[in-house]
Amino acid sequence: MDKALRAAVVTISDEVVSGADEDRAGPIAVSLLGELGIAATLTVVPDDQTAIRAGVWRAIRTGVRVVIASGGTGIGPRDVTVEAVAPLLTYQIPGLGEEIRRRGAVKLPEALVSRAVAGVILGDPPTFVLAVPGSRGGIRDAIEVVGPMMGYIVDQLDGAGHG
Repeated sequence: MDKALRAAVVTISDEVVSGADEDRAGPIAVSLLGELGIAATLTVVPDDQTAIRAGVWRAIRTGVRVVIASGGTGIGPRDVTVEAVAPLLTYQIPGLGEEIRRRGAVKLPEALVSRAVAGVILGDPPTFVLAVPGSRGGIRDAIEVVGPMMGYIVDQLDGAGHG
């Protein structure tokens, strides 16, 4: 990659938005991405499909190539991140969500209940989007799996190896 990769982390949580709880996973994501040399911003939106979509689009308009939506990927009644993000994707990359769940399940079998989803929104430029659990462990597993590949993913989106 010829320029520094930038990412946006969008925390999805009614509790964090209202101030009833603190964001524990979002700052970890920003820190872990920073350790990989990826500058990341952090925003918070409620567990609402319209707000989640708006948060993803706002991030994309800032020019980031990677958006990580953290939270709302479980099976609870307010877990609507997958329903908000999946329709935005031009195509999905199922192996990434599968690997994040597999790694998480080694430590916590309940990780298999996550509906983490990864994919691409084609645009100018294309953007890689990853919706993952909002827990500290879930975000660590996600960055562990995808973080080292983010440069490769964006290079592929830009046509590397397809000359």
